[in-house]
This record gives sequence, C-alpha cells and structure tokens, in this order.
Amino acid sequence: MSAWDPQRSLSFSEAFDLPLSVDLRTAARAFGICSATAYKLIRLGRFPCPVLRVGHCYRIPTSFLLRALGIEERPVYAVPLGEELPERTVPHRDDRPGPEART
Repeated sequence: MSAWDPQRSLSFSEAFDLPLSVDLRTAARAFGICSATAYKLIRLGRFPCPVLRVGHCYRIPTSFLLRALGIEERPVYAVPLGEELPERTVPHRDDRPGPEART
C-alpha cells in the first residue's frame, strides 16, 4: 500500500507524524471526507477547524486539526507501537547517595 491513499482516513499513528501544518487534502483525509467536500465547507465557513489561506493554498495547523478530532495531547512512546524494546547493553545503576547519606 502506498504512503498516501486518498480513499483511506489517517490512522492514529499517522496523525502524530504530521508536520506543523498540513494541506487541505491531508486535513480532509483526517476527517474522512473528500477534498471537494472540504473546499465546500471552507466556502460555507463550516470547516471543523481554523484554516489559513497562504497565497492560493489552504493550510491547516496540525494542533487545530488534532483538537478538532478530539485529540488534546500527543501520547509519549519510548518506541514506536508494535516494536519490541531494545536490549540494554549497559545495566542502569544509580550511584547517587540516598537521602540517608545526605547530611
């Protein structure tokens, strides 16, 4: 499958890999609508999030897009989902003195 399929909505993990702003086609895909519907909603002033007009193009800030999708915070993962944790080559050791050693 190609990286971008206009017939498929964005996956949860794809939404978090978006740049600071996206084009209208990508935002439409995130909402599961076609770009023609997205243009119509903009003309009617009813697009679900703020839209910036940059020259002849529309850009949607990703923070507004995620908020409109009900995603308020980005999850924090140490490794991408579906991958195993890497083996530690050096065991972690905390050599700092504990509270009892501090005077």
